[in-house]
Amino acid sequence: MKTIHDLSKLSWSLFWTSPFAWKTKADKISAAEQQPIAVNVPGSVQKALYKAGCLPDWNVGLNSRQCEWVENRHWIFQVHLPDEWFAENSTFLLKANGLDDRGWIFLNGQEVGSFQSTHLPIAFDLSPALRSTGNFLEIVFDCPPRWLGQTGNTAQMTEWKARFYYTWDWVPRLVQIGIWDQIFLEESTKFSIDQLIVSTDIHLDTKTGSLSLKAKVSAQEGAELHIKLLDGAFAVFEYQLSVSKFQQSGFSLSALPIELWFPNGMGDQKLYQLVIDLVNAQGKVEDQIQRTVGFKKVDWEACDGAPAGADPWICVVNQQPVFLQGFNWTPILPNFADVTEDDYCLRLQRYKDMGCNILRMWGGAHLEKEVFFDLCDQMGILVWQEFPLSSSGVDNYPPDDHRSIKELSEIARGYILRRHHHACLLMWGGGNELTEHGGNGVPIGLSHPLIHRFAQIVDELDPFTRFVATSPSGPSFGALPENFGKGLHWDVHGPWKATPDLDEWENYWKACDALFHSEIGCPSASPVHIIERTSGGAPTMPANSANPLWQRTSWWIQWDLFLEQGGKENS
Repeated sequence: MKTIHDLSKLSWSLFWTSPFAWKTKADKISAAEQQPIAVNVPGSVQKALYKAGCLPDWNVGLNSRQCEWVENRHWIFQVHLPDEWFAENSTFLLKANGLDDRGWIFLNGQEVGSFQSTHLPIAFDLSPALRSTGNFLEIVFDCPPRWLGQTGNTAQMTEWKARFYYTWDWVPRLVQIGIWDQIFLEESTKFSIDQLIVSTDIHLDTKTGSLSLKAKVSAQEGAELHIKLLDGAFAVFEYQLSVSKFQQSGFSLSALPIELWFPNGMGDQKLYQLVIDLVNAQGKVEDQIQRTVGFKKVDWEACDGAPAGADPWICVVNQQPVFLQGFNWTPILPNFADVTEDDYCLRLQRYKDMGCNILRMWGGAHLEKEVFFDLCDQMGILVWQEFPLSSSGVDNYPPDDHRSIKELSEIARGYILRRHHHACLLMWGGGNELTEHGGNGVPIGLSHPLIHRFAQIVDELDPFTRFVATSPSGPSFGALPENFGKGLHWDVHGPWKATPDLDEWENYWKACDALFHSEIGCPSASPVHIIERTSGGAPTMPANSANPLWQRTSWWIQWDLFLEQGGKENS
């Protein structure tokens, strides 16, 4: 078995310099503006600075403005690699599943690679710079893009870092820098299983399952793949085949005696462990991949009374129609590198307890960590995963230049290859609120070259999973009362208003002819005790656009309505 070392177990340090000042020194640390501090890996620069007393709590008052200087420095993560990790004449790869977002990798002062994208894993060969002892790894983060926030032109937002933390209508600016996911060293051999694609299906008439596999396998002559599907300690099947045969035709089995996976509230979430060993001619396991899988069948049927040609929005899982009810998921923290499994568990368990069976993974963010999808598998929460594109207010038309299509296609492939096997995955989406040019509110369609390419990639890598161009989709962005009955409302967003007239609200929903609502909301505020605790001493009233504490998210201020309902300013 190839050796893998988890770099998160080591003690990392962090320091910062003016941009490129570290290049003027043989020893980068001599250019540091302050002595190194400890940093968790995975972890963000911002959290490390806060823990060291170098940043205020950005959740309090207007403190986030005092944190923006972080974006104007270069940040160096350093770690010493244990001598015992390195066998003589071995080749090692540095693999990182999430670096946010651009910079350079150095080993023993020698540059071994550069990276640019929050959304893609990286792998670099360290062997040219390896020493027999005293290996020293440095990851240098460049300054991030200046602006990718909510307001602007989507076609011009062509740098691939999560956008939400540049400010959105629910979060102030805190542009994360750091190592946000797993990072490890892997001993490189002539044996590897890469780009594994796992497809499961069920045969409803016999209630049996099928499983098929494709992968890129590197091996020497005589190697075999040993494949087994485990239900706890019980093997549903065990199979062996030569690598050469697998490379010719892949692998598939049907009529498997399995139990079905159901969404929350409809049945159990039965999961199985798929184990694939790559075995050399002498019988030694050289590489292994494990995946947790489930068996479900999803069909989409037309809504009653839907206009001809409308997209189907009745979700049927294992022959049972599902009323999809859930939430838009946005990242728990702007510094999402610091989100823990416990953070995920707390929120997902509450959603499950509320009866949630779906989350739409909003396109202004990133691909959540593997553990998030594991928990959704276990809790029966379906996932609608969007690729990292979102509206921008001024113009929401996606980029269509050659470079952007190429780079986003690579990101989409990476999303699918890393998460497609999860039982919870329901569908892929091109992005959030993408529309045609001109501000007419018409959602983008498959004729757009980038969206068309996304559809092709999904069809190639995950053909059993639905793809939609954007959310909302169809002829109209929102369901407008003056257009009820015209067949224009398929998947829509909104409304997002609060009204004291409950009759008006009731009449809207009685008349609305939308086939599906993938986003709806209402302006709201935190409980009073939270507002007061996090105000930082700033006045909390009046809650209008004249108050800087509220003006940060002025979108949702409804002060006049508040006064109308409460009768006084301090009610």
